[in-house]
Amino acid sequence: MSVKPVPENHPRVTPYLCVDGAAAAIDFYVSVLGATERMRSPAPGGKLGHAELQIGNSVVMLADEFPEMGFRGPKTVGGTSVHLYVYVEDVDAAFARALAGGATELDPVKDQFYGDRSGQFEDPFGHRWHVATHVEDVPPAELEKRAREAMESLPGDS
Repeated sequence: MSVKPVPENHPRVTPYLCVDGAAAAIDFYVSVLGATERMRSPAPGGKLGHAELQIGNSVVMLADEFPEMGFRGPKTVGGTSVHLYVYVEDVDAAFARALAGGATELDPVKDQFYGDRSGQFEDPFGHRWHVATHVEDVPPAELEKRAREAMESLPGDS
């Protein structure tokens, strides 16, 4: 019997989140993003050693912090440079659930030039999420025009 190099039901790229409070984070992601828990593996000391969530056709892995292994969450290291972009059926409802669950609004939900309605929040654990619902298919020429206009409207160095 041969083993597949990419396991069944796993995408090739899977984010792995380090969370101070992984069990609470799972509850948050289930409530806000409609995630379903695929598996959970406890670790000594009441920590969560590994968990997997299914969000649509994507998988997100997560675990509690283990500083002794260099595994630290965004709040411990002073922020994150990684943002997660998630499509949901109703961005306004998901965003409202996130804020009600303790997330901090970073950018309110609004229609974007590229055809998504999206907003950005930081979850209570320090991870940054963009939630979006696709609302318009923008033809390439129109997308190029809108992108140029959006870049021109950004504050400059003048």
